[in-house]
Amino acid sequence: MHKLKFYLDTSVFGGVFDEKFSDASRTFFEAAERGLFQIVISAVVADEISLAPKHVREFFDDLLPKMEVAVIDKAVLDLQNAYLKHNIVTQKWYDDALHVALATVDGCDGIVSWNFKHIVNFKKIPLYNAVNILNEYKPIFIHSPMEVVYEGQ
Repeated sequence: MHKLKFYLDTSVFGGVFDEKFSDASRTFFEAAERGLFQIVISAVVADEISLAPKHVREFFDDLLPKMEVAVIDKAVLDLQNAYLKHNIVTQKWYDDALHVALATVDGCDGIVSWNFKHIVNFKKIPLYNAVNILNEYKPIFIHSPMEVVYEGQ
């Protein structure tokens, strides 16, 4: 059976400690701990986490040995630039485009995020995937933790 690979942005780790997102975030990480899917991160996530509160950094550090790290290379940067060129997000939000590019080039099945403005956005998801197809990558699923796991699953 294929184990799904999900790229996580920083918001999911912080979501564990956010009252609004805590239940779904914790359920997501519990499912990962049970081996239902592989978590993928990047140096971008690690850099952003380094600025987070101590309890978020400690939670991330505990999981780090179990997570795969996607590498930023020319293919990733080219795809990120394609997203920017197609105005999916502006240059100000280039890290959000980088998260999507990292997940896509790494071959992840999906991205899990609480970023509804620039990533988990019903207008942007088809645009990311159109650029992926134009650049000969497969479409990628983009969801919130709540959509990936739910109570009782």
